[in-house]
Amino acid sequence: MTAVQLNAELFRNLGIIAEDETMLEKVVKYVRRLAKKIQEDPTCMSKEEFYARIDEASEDIRNGKGVRMLPNESLDDFLKRVA
Repeated sequence: MTAVQLNAELFRNLGIIAEDETMLEKVVKYVRRLAKKIQEDPTCMSKEEFYARIDEASEDIRNGKGVRMLPNESLDDFLKRVA
């Protein structure tokens, strides 16, 4: 099915469900859960978490725990060296 066909079927069925308020509440609750799953991104972090990681990395550099790329070293070579 194409997106247009799916949209048409969805709205047609929602029109039927809209006549029953109890069923409509269930559909809204389910759709809300689906939308929340899509919006959750495990790689996202808050602004505070981001700056905390930067502070932690800066502290590691000050303590000599950091690793630097060598002059004229490619990123691939650097990753191979530190992995």
